[in-house]
Amino acid sequence: MHPTLSPLERDRKVSLRDEDADAPKGLPEPSALLEQMALLGSRMEEMQQALAAEAKRALLVIFQGRDASGKDGIVRRVFTALGPATCSVTSFKRPTPAELAHDFLWRIHQAVPPHGWIGGFNRSHYEDVVTVRVQKLVPKDVWQKRFDQINEFERMLAENGVVILKFFLHVSKEEQRRRLEERLSDPKKNWKFEVGDLEVRDQWNDYTEAYEEALERCNTRWAPWYVVPANKKHARDLLVAQVVTTTMVNLGPQFPLAEEAVLRYRGKIR
Repeated sequence: MHPTLSPLERDRKVSLRDEDADAPKGLPEPSALLEQMALLGSRMEEMQQALAAEAKRALLVIFQGRDASGKDGIVRRVFTALGPATCSVTSFKRPTPAELAHDFLWRIHQAVPPHGWIGGFNRSHYEDVVTVRVQKLVPKDVWQKRFDQINEFERMLAENGVVILKFFLHVSKEEQRRRLEERLSDPKKNWKFEVGDLEVRDQWNDYTEAYEEALERCNTRWAPWYVVPANKKHARDLLVAQVVTTTMVNLGPQFPLAEEAVLRYRGKIR
């Protein structure tokens, strides 16, 4: 049995060390990982159909991580098996003037998937206690309050049928350097690179401290955090897909029974 992800222990100190970004030992070879991903994808699609038919609960999967940690890639690979009819992905960029005119959770709440749907967030409300903090976009007394506000917001969603999974994609500083260099060297990836990425990299320790506090203070029973070793892409994808699939299976969505008025037409359709 190869390693699987477990949620962070609650009320425990979080330390994001570079050595913990490497894939755990004991995982299958890349070719076997791809086979397992295909099996998990098939199971996810099956559960998605039942979740949509039942229409009583939703699944929200949140991805956070540093630049080049693989948020785009994991959304594409883990969600690729899902049908588009009841699946949505939202990428949160810099807030627009209209969004800034509201509370920081306003734009987030609008993107929460409805019952029967699976939603993915590429970045999220956690930017408002990480990036906003490090870049000093609001005073400390403002972002400090947001930890409790986030916890209560997520509790409200959970109590109203939204199952929440949160993944922090953990890459080492050296692996991020390699990926940023790759973006500069590949004409198909140049568009992803911004000069500001280097300024953020210079603040590595500040971002580490901000992420560690966010993971500690917003790791709850109703919305747990998972730290994903993300230096190896195939391993990262498999570990996340396992958690998502297991969560959907444990939800046990059921196809609703048809009413008698419908069943009487069995075998009678011309």
